[in-house]
Amino acid sequence: MDLNILWFILITVLFVGFFFLEGFDFGVGILLPFLGKNDQERRVVINTIGPHWDGNEVWLITAGGAMFAAFPNWYATLFSGFFLALFLVLFSLIIRGVAFEFRSSDPSPLWRNTWDWVIFTGSLLSAILWGVAVTNLLKGVPINAEMQYVGTFFDLLSPYTIIGGLTTLLVFMFHGALFLSLKTTGDMAERSLKIAQRIALVAIPVVLLLAGLTYYQTDLFASLGAGITLIGSGVTLILAVLFLKSRKNGWAFVTNGLTILLFTVSVFWGLFPRVMISSLNPNWSLTIYNASSSPYTLKIMTIVAMIMVPIVLIYQGWTYWVFRNRVTEKNLHY
Repeated sequence: MDLNILWFILITVLFVGFFFLEGFDFGVGILLPFLGKNDQERRVVINTIGPHWDGNEVWLITAGGAMFAAFPNWYATLFSGFFLALFLVLFSLIIRGVAFEFRSSDPSPLWRNTWDWVIFTGSLLSAILWGVAVTNLLKGVPINAEMQYVGTFFDLLSPYTIIGGLTTLLVFMFHGALFLSLKTTGDMAERSLKIAQRIALVAIPVVLLLAGLTYYQTDLFASLGAGITLIGSGVTLILAVLFLKSRKNGWAFVTNGLTILLFTVSVFWGLFPRVMISSLNPNWSLTIYNASSSPYTLKIMTIVAMIMVPIVLIYQGWTYWVFRNRVTEKNLHY
């Protein structure tokens, strides 16, 4: 395996980690105003992700940094072409983070309610926009021979990419509801289970619709492995619903996590060895070779990653272990 392939795989892993971990963060944030009937219950909801949300976002920062260093042409084309969309993602993540920190700094009901809706808005925008961005990578965008994006923001919007946004929104909401059922107690946990079941009824047909549209709108299924992996993500989502009906909440959360993992892997597998597809001319697509850094840069990055990645994984695993207990009204911090 050459270093170009290795770093493509590592970036895939980073996005898998980000979507899995930040996925339930987004879901919890979206459900916050609806599951919390009063201020105390909303504090419980926020405290389930309070110790983790900022650490989960590190996966995105690391993925962006790895993309910049390993594949600078990919980074440049993506961030210039998707500038407005990614700016909205960044803006939503910033206001969401500010809301977590400011929300409980004032006892005023108006103040707290305002920040609750800011958390909702930031989470909602992020969940939708990531689906739109990922499906655009599969569908292809207007890139010329100089590796420059020559379209507009509205070229990123189509029925297929909008369905992609709805898919990530629903799957993340389902993920968040399952997470809350595992991290809360009593009536809150029961309400989380009920809303998870309702979300699943909508999520399954939307995910299946996206899979069908992907067959016709992209060449993902040209790779048998990518096609099987995408279908597998639909199967694991159905399994998650079946586990939920059997009150096996932990297994439902794990299998829905597999849905996110398989979907993300199928996208990158379907792209490989490309990183961005040109809708103008397939020969103008960016690949892991024409978009990469020098072999020396990739070698140095690999050495650093072998040292630092295990440390980060151990630290983040430790934080989840420390805050593994369910959240109650007696142990609130936010």
